[in-house]
Amino acid sequence: MILSSAEAYSQAIYQLLDTRATVYRHTIRIYSRGARLGVLEGEIEFARGLRLRVFERLDFARQRIMTYSYEIWRDQQQLCWYDPQEHPNDASLVSSFPHHQHVPPDIKHHRIPASSLSFHRPNLPFLVAEVERLL
Repeated sequence: MILSSAEAYSQAIYQLLDTRATVYRHTIRIYSRGARLGVLEGEIEFARGLRLRVFERLDFARQRIMTYSYEIWRDQQQLCWYDPQEHPNDASLVSSFPHHQHVPPDIKHHRIPASSLSFHRPNLPFLVAEVERLL
């Protein structure tokens, strides 16, 4: 039921961010776009110059994330990003289709499965934990 309304989703996301000692500050905001649609966007700052940039387009009537983009940065270097852009000809991504992560060495073209991401539940708990592992 977390994705059932902007209020419910906001409460869950802000509780996560406000209770994590590793989160220094954030600019995460959830905006309603009518009765059933919303956008979550902003940046979460951690120690050692780590940042998580977040964008989600939400459909509260269908209780799902319609699309997303998540980027992890250290200072001015992009470490990786996650997106659901379909790559049907990449057999290595079938296990988590369409969710995947772009990683070095060729960050634009080197993709690995991201089976922990979903359109049907919040992704931020997993992503915050991923950044915390880099600390």
